[in-house]
Amino acid sequence: MPLRKWIKSVNFAIEGILHAAKTQRHLRYHFYSAAVVLLLSYIVGVTRTEFLIIALSVIAVLLAEMFNTSIEAIADIMSPGHNEKVRAVKDIAAGAVFLTAFGVAFIGYIILFPYIRDIFDKGLHITKHSKEDIAIISFIIVLILVVITKASFGKGHPLSGGMPSGHAALAFSAWVAITYITENFIASLLCFILAVLIAQSRIVRKVHNKWEVILGSLMGAVVTFLLFRLFS
Repeated sequence: MPLRKWIKSVNFAIEGILHAAKTQRHLRYHFYSAAVVLLLSYIVGVTRTEFLIIALSVIAVLLAEMFNTSIEAIADIMSPGHNEKVRAVKDIAAGAVFLTAFGVAFIGYIILFPYIRDIFDKGLHITKHSKEDIAIISFIIVLILVVITKASFGKGHPLSGGMPSGHAALAFSAWVAITYITENFIASLLCFILAVLIAQSRIVRKVHNKWEVILGSLMGAVVTFLLFRLFS
């Protein structure tokens, strides 16, 4: 598949995520919860296996909510009036979301409760992580914040327009991460120049205005900087 078509397909896919986040407040709540749970897992220092289970569980809840949204939309198109069978379909889809969320909450309790109990017994101790791990969690958190912010403003496409610029946010997040990982001035400078060029290209191509790019750049850089200060 040519790169341009692949990017277009990705744009459509992320547009679907944004549309669901814009129209479904429960999905937005799940995104908030995902960011909180992932950060909490990093703070208390769960093992890699436990973190993988939590991450997959979070993805399962998001997928269930999005499937539920799709099923409801199809049902409304097929039968705009009252229909008991359609109501049953919607109830089953909603039940699947509830069952998934309940199961994930139980998994989260089993994994996180011992760590949270230690906080009450011994006090809060923020676990330190490798710089590579911090870079990954920073990328994920910045991406979630971009989705939530775009959904809140309700304008633009995921990879084209809207507040904030996702390209700028991720580019400047990468700049801060590479600066911490390499601790090399030349590498940091080159990455900063590349991030600036990426941000500027969004303005030159009239995909974003300067404030959307500035906000995206600040979001990516500040969030990544704070996470490195917190966990490294």
